[in-house]
Amino acid sequence: MTRILIAGATGLVGRMVLEKTLADSRITRVIAPSRRPLAAHPKLDNPLADFDHLPNEADWWNVDSVICALGTTRAKAGSDAAFRTVDYDYPLAIARLAHRHGATRFALNSSLGADAASRLLYPRTKGEIEAAIKAVGFASLTIVRPGLIGGDRDEFRLGERIASVVLGMLGPVLPRRYRISPAEKIADALIDAAVTGPSGVHLIEAERLAAG
Repeated sequence: MTRILIAGATGLVGRMVLEKTLADSRITRVIAPSRRPLAAHPKLDNPLADFDHLPNEADWWNVDSVICALGTTRAKAGSDAAFRTVDYDYPLAIARLAHRHGATRFALNSSLGADAASRLLYPRTKGEIEAAIKAVGFASLTIVRPGLIGGDRDEFRLGERIASVVLGMLGPVLPRRYRISPAEKIADALIDAAVTGPSGVHLIEAERLAAG
C-alpha cells in the first residue's frame, strides 16, 4: 500500500491525479499541499503550504512516492523568472525534501520537446528540471512528456484553445506524438509510475499518451 504526495493538485493534470488517487485502492493516503484548501476527503491530507518557504521537517514529507504536476506558462507567470520558479525551483525543492525523508519513486509531468540545450524558455526549463531531478537519486524516476494537454482548465488559454481545435481536427492524420494528450491518460501514467514504477529512469513519450 502506498502513500503518495501530489504537487500541483489544482492544475488540469493534478486535479485528475488527485481524483484518481483518492479512488485507487492501492493508495492508502494522499498528501496534497496547496495554497488554498481542497475539498475534504477521508483519504486526503491537505496541508496549506507556501511553496516559496516549504518546511524542511513536516510529517507530510514521509511518503513512498511523489507525483509532480506543477506547471505554468510564461504568460500566466508574468516573467521568465516567475515561470522558472514554478516549473523548476518548486519541483526540485519538493523532490529533494521528499527524497531526504525516504520517498523512493518520483513521477514528473514534463513536456514533449523538453531539451536543456534549447534556446526557448519553455523546453529548456523542462529539460533542465528533468536533469536536476535525475540527479536527486530516486530509485525510480518516471518522466512523462505529453504533447498539448486535452481537458477543461479553470482558466482560459486562447493559444491552447486554438491549438486544441486544430489538433482535434487533424488528429487522425497526425503522427501520434503530435496529437492531443488527454489529461486522464497522463494522470494514469503518473499514478502507475508512482505506485509500481520499476527501478531506474524511464521516459513516457507523447505517442504513448495520444488520443485515439
